[in-house]
Amino acid sequence: MIRKSMTEWLGDGPSGGGSLTTESGALRAQPYSFKTRFQSGEAGKPGTNPEELLGAAHAACFAMTVAFVLTDAGHAPNRLKVTAAVDISKLGAGFAITSVALDLEADVDGLAVEQFRALAEAAKTNCPVSKALSGTPISLTARLA
Repeated sequence: MIRKSMTEWLGDGPSGGGSLTTESGALRAQPYSFKTRFQSGEAGKPGTNPEELLGAAHAACFAMTVAFVLTDAGHAPNRLKVTAAVDISKLGAGFAITSVALDLEADVDGLAVEQFRALAEAAKTNCPVSKALSGTPISLTARLA
């Protein structure tokens, strides 16, 4: 299975801009630029950035993986809330994604905290996006609601 996203960039790096479109249509000509990536953006102009999109993908993938891992262990979740904080930092002449911090809050009936944390760690290891980011440190905070 292959999933596609497309982008078009116009202009130079500092003042140019681009738009992102996903094959599914979930994003259509979503703007992004240097300002939406490294500054607060321009008032009234929504935009995104690669790190925000990567974080959204990681949070969504991890939540789904946790749901499957918990269900397979006999503890289907009632609710999962995941935040993925992607850190991009200046390194040398460029930038690098230096870490991802996953924060999981779960509402699960009849599960001991220790077992929950072990299952959450297993989900982090087996999440396809976590695997794709294996060269980046990924931390996990997991708690039961």
